Amino acid sequence: MSSYLFVLAVGELERVTADAGGVTVGVVTTEGKGGQGRFALDSAVKLLAYYNDYFGVKYPLPKLDLIAVPGGFGGAMENWGGITFFESRLLFDPAISAETARRGIFAIIAHEMAHMWFGDLVTMAWWDNLWLNEGFASWMATKASEQFYPEWQGWLNGYGAKQFAMTLDARRTSHPVQQPIADHSEAVTAFDAITYNKGQALIRMLETYLGEQAFRDGIRKYMAAHAYSNSTTADLWQALESSGGKTITGIAASFTEQDGVPLVVAEADCVGAAQRLTLRQDRFVIAPANDPPLPARNWQIPVAVGPSHGKPFDEILLKKSTNIPAGACGDAIKVNLGDVGYFRVEYGPKNRAALLNAFPQMQVADRLNVVTDSWALVQAGRAEAPSYLALLDALDAGDHRAVWDQVISTFATLDRLSRGRTERPVIQAYARARLRPVFDRIGWDGAGSGDDDTALLRASLISTLGDLGDAAIVAEAKRRFAAFADDPNSLPTALRDAVTHVVGVTADRATYDQLLALARNSTATNERLRYYLAAASARDAELARATLALTLTGELPDTIVTGMINAVASAGEQPQLAWDFVRTNFDTLLARQGPNFRDQFVPNFMTNFTDEAHAAELAAFAPSQSTTGGRVMVARSVQAIAISADLAARVLPAADDWIRAHKP
Repeated sequence: MSSYLFVLAVGELERVTADAGGVTVGVVTTEGKGGQGRFALDSAVKLLAYYNDYFGVKYPLPKLDLIAVPGGFGGAMENWGGITFFESRLLFDPAISAETARRGIFAIIAHEMAHMWFGDLVTMAWWDNLWLNEGFASWMATKASEQFYPEWQGWLNGYGAKQFAMTLDARRTSHPVQQPIADHSEAVTAFDAITYNKGQALIRMLETYLGEQAFRDGIRKYMAAHAYSNSTTADLWQALESSGGKTITGIAASFTEQDGVPLVVAEADCVGAAQRLTLRQDRFVIAPANDPPLPARNWQIPVAVGPSHGKPFDEILLKKSTNIPAGACGDAIKVNLGDVGYFRVEYGPKNRAALLNAFPQMQVADRLNVVTDSWALVQAGRAEAPSYLALLDALDAGDHRAVWDQVISTFATLDRLSRGRTERPVIQAYARARLRPVFDRIGWDGAGSGDDDTALLRASLISTLGDLGDAAIVAEAKRRFAAFADDPNSLPTALRDAVTHVVGVTADRATYDQLLALARNSTATNERLRYYLAAASARDAELARATLALTLTGELPDTIVTGMINAVASAGEQPQLAWDFVRTNFDTLLARQGPNFRDQFVPNFMTNFTDEAHAAELAAFAPSQSTTGGRVMVARSVQAIAISADLAARVLPAADDWIRAHKP
């Protein structure tokens, strides 16, 4: 085994176990918390059987423990036979956590257990192939959730992972999925959304292109050939090609060996009553308007094209451009049917008009794809803000959670960009006006299971409308929180995070102290995180200073210190106050947090700002420039700040004008 996969965990622990085909599966917790590991244990047992079958090679060790670490550890790590998890990512207590929390717990267990094969049984030869571990484990986790919990709609509701990767990948500071890694500091920077999320999206696209059965046969060959040894990306392509009967090396190489996001431009023309569609590829770029152009790229792109509410035409592998028959003149033709492809789509005026007319009849994934690409084109300067806002006006209040989550995300971006600007009140009022009917349709209380999309959308809307200053939402959140203080059973677990967040944002000193008391009196990691982060979200400057001072006391687990500082800057809207604190106390924080604080946290934190002065300040911040990895992260964040500044200058005035004209 690779030595980085060894772990030794020591503590006052207890272990609950189950047998899974001769393998002892265990959940290890601190004393008294074993019962909270039951969902994790049940999930691990069925995942082990599923993975044994899928990979064609059985898990080779006599036991597999999932270890809940109560503090001082972030995320999870795929140690072979002893996977470690931050306690809040593994344990589930229905009296504390919403039912929907099981989705996140299952996802991270499925991800880490997939590593028992992709990463542990077969280990990458070097960190430049890190995506083989992380991209595949991310893909496998969603595939497993579709297998066991199809009602969760893992691919649809997880659309944000691909969107985030595409946003980063469209920038000058992106990197190939498979990239050269020189040292440890560079390896750390590779654990990002390009590696995880683009890798996941690419694997899903290739599985769809090859076919599910052929793809699995290839994975089984790969596992059998490279068990207990190292491999490269080329080894995976060879195994998949030998089973799939299709050449995929060219497709895969074009997406893994170069950075960037493809753009498919689709334009329709009519010849008599027949319609033809021209598809050509370009490079999709998000950059400040005054940036020099990025070099051209060329991909081999599997493209699914067909009627907006039908099946795809014949398979298309787009290398440069092509022209295909596309039904009768005026038919609504959708590119990237099912939203499986890793590319953006830009339609000509005729196509776009036909698609918008057919919008209600599309499958949810295709409606979501149109909405996400429409906003991305605005970000890239290829479309104007009013075109996106007009699309929002056409959305039905009863549309799927995934569609409204995308809208919520965009409104959050516009709200952040408009901080301190004259456009903010208008944009906030418009966002409230669009989101409030969605919330009023589902209301504060529902009769569902608490583990459904309605519950998740409800919580998201409460948090967002609270952030946007919806007076009725804020008042009701405060009322429910006051009742909760007297009777904890009065507030459903599905609403606790959202209600507590809104109360935290608007907190006065008494409420702030109450939140801290709740955090200090709880022994459950989930609860403590909820209350600490809500307190850190307070927009009152005096309370923000109190939170920042708290991060130096040793009261907080090291793993949440940076999250608290960032909450002050973002949700609490005190970025300058938080930045002054970081600079003043940098040496103390660095000593406690380690080199990632210098190389990763500081550059990422600075993206709370959207002005050239702070970009220059980050570029001149010597500690974060002291390693190769730190310089990479600084360059990425400087570019992100410049993009935000450019987007604010372009989009906010146009959005303000359109809203005033159309929604006075």
